[in-house]
Amino acid sequence: MSPRSIGVVMNGVTGRMGYRQHLVRSVLAINEQGGVALSDGSRVTLRPVLVGRSAEKLERLADDHGIAGWTTDLDAALADDDNLIYFDAQVTQARVKAVLKAIDAGKHIYAEKPTAETFDDALALAEAATARGVKNGVVQDKLFLPGLLKLKRLIDGGFFGRILSVRGEFGYWVFEGDWQTAQRPSWNYRAEDGGGIVLDMFPHWAYVMENLFGRVRSVYAQTATHIPERVDEQGRTYPATADDAAYGVFELDNGIVAQINSSWNVRVNRDELVEFQVDGTHGSAVAGLRNCRVQHRATTPKPVWNPDLAVTARFRDDWQEVPDNDEFDNGFKIQWEMFIRHVVEDAPFPHDFTSGARGVRLAELGLRSSAEGRRLPVEP
Repeated sequence: MSPRSIGVVMNGVTGRMGYRQHLVRSVLAINEQGGVALSDGSRVTLRPVLVGRSAEKLERLADDHGIAGWTTDLDAALADDDNLIYFDAQVTQARVKAVLKAIDAGKHIYAEKPTAETFDDALALAEAATARGVKNGVVQDKLFLPGLLKLKRLIDGGFFGRILSVRGEFGYWVFEGDWQTAQRPSWNYRAEDGGGIVLDMFPHWAYVMENLFGRVRSVYAQTATHIPERVDEQGRTYPATADDAAYGVFELDNGIVAQINSSWNVRVNRDELVEFQVDGTHGSAVAGLRNCRVQHRATTPKPVWNPDLAVTARFRDDWQEVPDNDEFDNGFKIQWEMFIRHVVEDAPFPHDFTSGARGVRLAELGLRSSAEGRRLPVEP
């Protein structure tokens, strides 16, 4: 049986994430494996139509990967009835207008997070998609990291007993751009351009906490702009107006307390760029991008505080690695396959625009909490 092909309008794939993770490692990788397998044994391949502002960049990408369709005219791409899906990986400021166009054109929508800069706009997108009757989804890639999949396995197996707390550390040193080139685009550090680590990362933490531990009930955050000036891609010094670090405390269901630090100004002294430590009555775990270590209560050592004696034991040696016990595919690709099945055969897809809006709401409340210096409730 020949695979069916559907058109996917991909807006914003000239950026790092849109190109690497979504075009190359997801859409093109899906086609290389013969398409998305459906429940009836048939397959669906994807016909990407690249959209962006730079014809030169789009043409080069298309030539490099043998892609026939590209255009700087979003309206024309949306007018093609063969294009069933619209994907958006643009800068956040441009997302709402383009997604609303795609909804109006009757396309099913898959978008990067955050879906909008404000909760009102994010909720409006969810309501517009529902009213138009189009399927919609938001990228929630952290849920598919091997380390967090192992952590989920431990939770489902009852390893922790009653979970007490979660501690997350995320970030690395982003160079200022003067004597070494910055690893992130300059707009990330300008609030007027939609930048800021809270808007970038709190939507991630929202779905991680919600899907693994429970809904967020309250938030207290302290934000900072630790580096007040940076140097942009043209070598020009500019004022950093967006937050580049955030220190958050979240109250979750069942009394679980989560503390998550996010910073572009931290030098990494941990095994991975993101790590979550989960402590429970029966055991603890530390999960990162790929790895996960555990310590059961039966093997927990008995430290005694004594500042007069040097510590000779290595505490890390008391932890055990969780085995893979599975083959882990690229998380972005897995979620693309899930969304395609959702569109084509109505398979479940829980990561919709409403869940995306909850992430934007948490970011908005985090910024407000920092500005007002108080803990804020998160409505159900």
